[in-house]
Amino acid sequence: MTSFNRSALSVVLFVAFSSGAIAASLSSTDYKAAKAAISTTYDADKIACKALAGNAKDICMQEAKGRRSIAKVELEENNTPSEKNRYNVRVAKADATYAVAKEKCDDQAGNAKDVCRKEAKSAHVSATADAKLARKTTDANNTASEKTQDAKASARSTTQDARKDAAVKKNDAAYAVAKEKCDALSGDAKSNCVRDAKALYGQ
Repeated sequence: MTSFNRSALSVVLFVAFSSGAIAASLSSTDYKAAKAAISTTYDADKIACKALAGNAKDICMQEAKGRRSIAKVELEENNTPSEKNRYNVRVAKADATYAVAKEKCDDQAGNAKDVCRKEAKSAHVSATADAKLARKTTDANNTASEKTQDAKASARSTTQDARKDAAVKKNDAAYAVAKEKCDALSGDAKSNCVRDAKALYGQ
């Protein structure tokens, strides 16, 4: 993205979201202007990427797509603040980071590439699990604040279940990375590596 387009987008978003505008929906004009700025910036990013070649070009395009996706959901969250939209922003950021990380792995080969992809996947699983946990926790707390002590107990239970679910997903993803690293070994060294990984992650 060129500095000009970054500045243009910043100006549009600043005008749109300043002076208390975040507290209420944007005007139709400001909302359309912000969407147009996102589209214009993405078009400029694509042009800049065309000057590159090979995997560098692919990475550039994934970065451009990621910025566009994040900008779109951030616009919606600022226009209509809600836990759902905040969750969508977290997921969009996780997805964009994952897409770029996977593309960067293509610069490697063999087991190093496999490990790179597993690590990228592990980071994505962790980020999306955290996003889900944050949303469930907020939703549960909001429900509890409106109801009785029983509802508060239920909210605590829901939060605990969400934490456990997130922990399991993160653990499984970390184990997948550790096991993939063992593939670079052979014989007893590989067997011991897999055994240690299973013990460490309770598999």
